Amino acid sequence: MCRYISAINAILRKAGLISALPLFCSPFFYSPFFYSHSYADSPVPPVSQQLKDPKAADVTVVGHVLEPRQLPVEKGLLGIALHWGFEMNVFAKDLVNPRMMAVAEGGTVYVTRRSVGDVLMLQDQNGDGVADVQKVVARRPDMHGITIDGKTMYLVTVNSVYRTTIQTDGTLAPLEQLVDDLPDAGQHPNRTLAVGPDGMLYVSVGSTCNACAESNPESATILQMKPDGSSRTIFASGLRNTIGFAFKPQTGELYGMDHGIDWLGDNEQYEELNHIVKGKQYGWPYVYGASHFNPQDEPPGNITMKEWAARSEEPVGYYTPHAAPMQMLFYTGKQFPEEYQGDAFVAMRGSWNRKPPSGYEITRIRFSGGKPASFEVFAQGFLMHLDDKWVHQGRLAGLAQTKDGALLVSDDTNGVIYRIAYTQNGRQGWPVGEPTNSAGTQIKVIQRLGVPPEQKTPVLAIDVLSAPQTLSVTSPAFSDGAPLPDIFAADGENISPPLQWQTGPKGTKSYAIVMEDPDASENPPFVHWLIYNIPGNVTQIEKAVPPAPQVPRPKDALQGENDRGNIGYFGPKPPPDDPAHHYHFQVFAVDKKLNIPFGASREELLNALKGHVLASGKITATYDR
Repeated sequence: MCRYISAINAILRKAGLISALPLFCSPFFYSPFFYSHSYADSPVPPVSQQLKDPKAADVTVVGHVLEPRQLPVEKGLLGIALHWGFEMNVFAKDLVNPRMMAVAEGGTVYVTRRSVGDVLMLQDQNGDGVADVQKVVARRPDMHGITIDGKTMYLVTVNSVYRTTIQTDGTLAPLEQLVDDLPDAGQHPNRTLAVGPDGMLYVSVGSTCNACAESNPESATILQMKPDGSSRTIFASGLRNTIGFAFKPQTGELYGMDHGIDWLGDNEQYEELNHIVKGKQYGWPYVYGASHFNPQDEPPGNITMKEWAARSEEPVGYYTPHAAPMQMLFYTGKQFPEEYQGDAFVAMRGSWNRKPPSGYEITRIRFSGGKPASFEVFAQGFLMHLDDKWVHQGRLAGLAQTKDGALLVSDDTNGVIYRIAYTQNGRQGWPVGEPTNSAGTQIKVIQRLGVPPEQKTPVLAIDVLSAPQTLSVTSPAFSDGAPLPDIFAADGENISPPLQWQTGPKGTKSYAIVMEDPDASENPPFVHWLIYNIPGNVTQIEKAVPPAPQVPRPKDALQGENDRGNIGYFGPKPPPDDPAHHYHFQVFAVDKKLNIPFGASREELLNALKGHVLASGKITATYDR
């Protein structure tokens, strides 16, 4: 019966309709399961909060199938947000399906193409940052993982590991098959591999399912073997799908990003950063996150969930659920500023089952004192919310560091590899998606928590800038002093609310909006939104202003940088244990168009506004998580 229910559900799901499956039917779904209009509209808490006794669990899960529409990039990207000093260009295009990458000592770049079943050699012979040689150098069906150790290259398909030698001209010697019996594929067929500092070969084998008891003990593991494929052992287990893993150069420690379980909800399970140690178990499929119980299954035998959790290692970091982490690397180049040394980068391919979508970006993992300290978005803009619809212009897969220290990222959907270089004057825009992408205990997003007692109460922008007249500011979405609807929160859809204001006094040439939270932790207040040079004949802003440097509506308006380090709006996300925070939307009528570029800071904007504000007003909303 379950087979027929599953078939019916697949049809309904593809059509975007409501689906429901009994718990016993499939490892992919839970009962009752349904697609709702918005997670934010539902009072249902995350599974981990509902679940007290797994044997008596009656769990409700709210999730979505939301696949952002692909935008063509033939005429170039709309723009990507990068950190100050960085620029991006197309390194290679028309590649069909570029996935994992590796760079040889001489600078030749190699990329696997899973759908084509081969390895491409890319060379930038004139040093202009663009590949001028593309050549197929190896062929095998489902080619995916790649790593290089000196002149030796290792490749992995679903079941096989190969070894070859890089020849003088960059081509490869015939492939030598080392292993031919890796576990069969299932839900996660994309194997990756790396050579450790001990000279051993490490291969990641994903699970065959979303959450189930595997029949092959090598599934959902990282395997260790000698360079010739012999002496194969399970290095670590309970890893659902750790495509991206890398050894920290300074210490040799192994870190990996594991894909979380699907269908536990839009906001669960977080993608996990694990410190992977030999012989350790990492929870899947029975336990996830901070020892949370998966309501679907129970451990084998008489082992309890609590006992399984005690035997499992908890993550050292958490990232937005369903962001789909792919290739990971530690930066060892000299081109980027010194602060990037020892930090890691991860390509986030992007979700298909979350509302709002997550991922579609490059993330930096900052390390401090040798330990992971925070996540930080390094490049975004591949995901956009345009005209009330989610769209993307790239799904990222592979990362590599070039010989000159630039960063390469592959887009396996548009067939492009981009090169990000530090030029000291690069400044690009159009950040979209979720500016904040982590939560947890041992690794936290950079945020401002708690005003020290010795500090004064944060002063709002409206209190800094004197104005001879007052503007009336309203919103069709909330009343002054009322709670801000969840849709506008960071954990909702993270879109900006609509605002309206009365016409400014005579001489008004533009308007500026500053959204601040004085209940956050530092002085000045936490900045959530800066938008300025709104034309003087405009007296309203629609909801969901795209986080673009220059927005399409109202035309010519520019956006500044919020305190999450991104351009555009960032919705409320106060600490869960805090009382409601107050969010002040302040509108300023200005006697000129400000001569500052996009991406301005609060200080830059306020300095530009001083002496030019004709009138000001505000509306305040509250938000409590």
